[in-house]
Amino acid sequence: MVGLYSRRESAPTLAEKFGVSRPTLYNWKNQLLSPEAPATMKRKNTAPSVSAPEREKLESQLETLQRDIRQLQIEHDLLKKANELIKKDLGADLQSLSNREKTMLIDALKNLHKVSELLARLRLACSSYFYHRARIALEDKYLAVRRAMADIFARNHCRYGYRRLRASLTRQSISISENVVQRLMKQEALVISKPKRRRYSSYLGEVSPAPENIINREFQATAPNEKWLTDITEFHIRAGKVYLSPIIDCFDGLVISWAIGSKPDADLVNTMLDAAIETIVNSGEQPIILSDRGAHYRWPGWLKRVSEAKLVRSMSRKACSQDNAACEGFFGRLKTEFFYPRDWRASRLNSSSMRLMATSAGITKHVSRCLLAAGALSNTVKALALLRKQVKLFVRTFPS
Repeated sequence: MVGLYSRRESAPTLAEKFGVSRPTLYNWKNQLLSPEAPATMKRKNTAPSVSAPEREKLESQLETLQRDIRQLQIEHDLLKKANELIKKDLGADLQSLSNREKTMLIDALKNLHKVSELLARLRLACSSYFYHRARIALEDKYLAVRRAMADIFARNHCRYGYRRLRASLTRQSISISENVVQRLMKQEALVISKPKRRRYSSYLGEVSPAPENIINREFQATAPNEKWLTDITEFHIRAGKVYLSPIIDCFDGLVISWAIGSKPDADLVNTMLDAAIETIVNSGEQPIILSDRGAHYRWPGWLKRVSEAKLVRSMSRKACSQDNAACEGFFGRLKTEFFYPRDWRASRLNSSSMRLMATSAGITKHVSRCLLAAGALSNTVKALALLRKQVKLFVRTFPS
């Protein structure tokens, strides 16, 4: 009855389908429904009428949306195929690809999209496309070399560079230049995986409240033991790494104390601070000591020593070496005048070279800034005594 009433199939078809006559179907209809029932159950079209200009506008918007969707689909397919074929990142710039790589992408997607659309999206001239297509179709003279390189690279757990690959190819009687090996490795994406070098940083977060930067790049002092600067620098020699931690007086650049070791830990800075505090015991002086925001200067050992000596803490901003420029300048001069010109290949971490390095850390700065210190002192006799003291100390350290 539903099929007859909805007019989806004709009455003869329904009668033949159920094995009854046509009058029987209508008798069943009259028995179930009254004879006055309508002849169809089709819904009337109640949709509002749309004017011709509005219809054209909607059709234009529909075409624009379909075109944009198609362009996005083309770009998605290009990026995906570039990741598969050329090993590019999914977010790579398609315009940075070479014409040969663009041609490879077009050949891979020409069954899904029109070639003209792909050429327009990649901004590739038609002549360039057919030129590179013909070049790719030629037999690759390095095909056997490529396979041999990939096999060697895989058998050695992806750790052979171009020199070892070339040596392995030479043992297989394949003689090619290093430049060709490098180019083929790049084309075949034979890349050695290596861990990223992590730059050392003593910053461990705001483990304790940071004091204000009182010095604020004012590195001039009117008297000794008024402003102190401290930091840690690294010397990289063949035997390992050596770390120097000095305290510098802003008045004349004098190295108040220093400590040197193979680890930049709390013991290094605490030893240096203890030696500096001994120079002002019973003097009543309370220097301002400027440091960076490293964890060495925020641990309980450092805070306790600073508090007992009644020093005033000052901290630079995070990752702002300019706030401690005077100390950085001292490190730069030390390395330029003392560390870089010397040969440290025979030095050992436990030898006297560490002591020599630490002593020279003060001596180099003393000698180069003696006249500045003398000019800062008002008493000429004290200035000459200071100069004489620095020269004697330098001669004792470097007798030759």
